[in-house]
Amino acid sequence: MSVITFWNSGKEQTGKTMTAVAIASYMAITHNKKILLISTGYNDTKINKCFWNERKIQKSLGIFGPNTNTGVEEGIEGAMRVMQSNKLSPQIITNYTKIVYKERLEVLTSFKGSNLEYQKLKEGYPELINLANNYYDLVFVDLDAELGEDIINTIISNSNLIVASISQRLTSIDEFMKIREEKPILKSIKTIISVGRYDKFSKYTIKNISRYMKEKNKVLTIPYNTLFFEASEEARVTQLFLDLRSLAADDRNSFFIEEIKRASENIIYRLEDLKQRM
Repeated sequence: MSVITFWNSGKEQTGKTMTAVAIASYMAITHNKKILLISTGYNDTKINKCFWNERKIQKSLGIFGPNTNTGVEEGIEGAMRVMQSNKLSPQIITNYTKIVYKERLEVLTSFKGSNLEYQKLKEGYPELINLANNYYDLVFVDLDAELGEDIINTIISNSNLIVASISQRLTSIDEFMKIREEKPILKSIKTIISVGRYDKFSKYTIKNISRYMKEKNKVLTIPYNTLFFEASEEARVTQLFLDLRSLAADDRNSFFIEEIKRASENIIYRLEDLKQRM
């Protein structure tokens, strides 16, 4: 049972959320693990759009079965209220999630109440994440800058692994290198670097970025992929990953899947390595 937190500096779009979605979706299909993906933003619909068409669906359906989780308040709001009354157990969290793949991938959707209420309840995220970690094999946290520095630092410190998302721009790379000098945990073995929206034709290739940053291992990437971009806006991510399970080596989408596979395997390997070091 491990918490994997997806982080970025909050100063630019790095594809952080889509990185979390892509890896969670791939792992849910290829690994026998129960995964929870948590959105920590305020009224953030990016993850919802990947899996559900809210205009058509009143009762969400998972690929492998119907979602029967129909709490009075779904998502973070409901889970937080129960937690505040000291009645939230790890097993009860699933009552407030939406199912993507039954028994494989669930989502705890973003806060949809008033901003004032969000500011009051967001301090509960670290406790909620820790509770979820007692039930799910993997808890993916899409960390939002709106949480504030103190809460972000608490969640990062409690995480088993951090996926630091940067863009393929020299300024983004330099900015991250500067930040990790100020945050030792981002220089530690607990942190893996990932480049979102990666373009393999850029001069800033995996190899060049890794060399520039003096990384012993190649940085991870989530390549920009047209099908994935479109699917993330049309609630078709689940079907896309099912469709892309078997591709010819020369298929234009094979690099996208290969890199997500590499990212997933690196995360699992690093988690096992960290457990052995404890």
